[in-house]
Amino acid sequence: MNFLTIGHRGVMGVEPENTLRSFIAAQAAGLDLIELDLHLSKDGALVVMHDADVARTTDGKGPIAEKTLAELRELDAGRGERVPVFEEVLDAVRAPLQAEIKDVAAARALAEVMHRRDLVSRVEVISFHDEAIAEIARLVPGVRTALVASRYGTDVVERATAVGATTLVLNIRRLTLEIVEHARKAGLRIIGWVVNTQDDLRLVRALQLDGATTDYPEIKRTGRFTA
Repeated sequence: MNFLTIGHRGVMGVEPENTLRSFIAAQAAGLDLIELDLHLSKDGALVVMHDADVARTTDGKGPIAEKTLAELRELDAGRGERVPVFEEVLDAVRAPLQAEIKDVAAARALAEVMHRRDLVSRVEVISFHDEAIAEIARLVPGVRTALVASRYGTDVVERATAVGATTLVLNIRRLTLEIVEHARKAGLRIIGWVVNTQDDLRLVRALQLDGATTDYPEIKRTGRFTA
C-alpha cells in the first residue's frame, strides 16, 4: 500500500483548523485524506470542531453542546471562516475523509448522514473512544474504523480488534517497535500522528507505518523521498 499523508484538521499548520478554507487547502496540496472532528450542537447539528468548547478556535466562549447551530454560525473560526457542519465539508472537497467522533451520540448522528449519502467508501470513522467505534460499526455495516490513542501500550492492539477497527492512529511520541510488530501480527494498519518534521517523518518511515497525519502540506511532497 502507498504511504498515506493525512491532513490534520485540514492543514492546521497554515490555515485555521477545521474550516472549509483549511480543508480546501489540504485537497489542493494533494493530501491523500483529510481528518476532521465532529461534535453535536445543542440542536443536534453535526458541527466540525476539535474541542468541546469554542474558546480556543473561535472568538466565542462556552461549550458547543450549549449552543445552537445558529449561534455557532455567528462565531469567527479564524480569518473570517465560519464553523462548518459536516455535510458542508462533504460538498466542499472530494477527498476521502477521516471523521473523528467523541462519543456515542455523535456516532449515531454520523451514521444517519453516512446512510443518507452513501459514505461507506469515502469516510473512515476514527475515535479515542472504544464505545463510539463499536456503535458506528453496529449502525453502519462495512464502515472502516480506526482507534486513536495518545497514551497506550501493547494492549491498544487488543482494544482495536475487540471493536473491529482495522487501523490504529498512534501518537508517535510513544510508539515502539514492539507495538508496531504486535499490531502487524493482528493485521492492523498503523498511522502515526502528528508528523510535522523531517525527523518525525524518518521515524514513521523507519517503522514502516502506513501513513502520517500532519499539520503541514509539504510532508506530502517530502514523504515520497524519505526512507
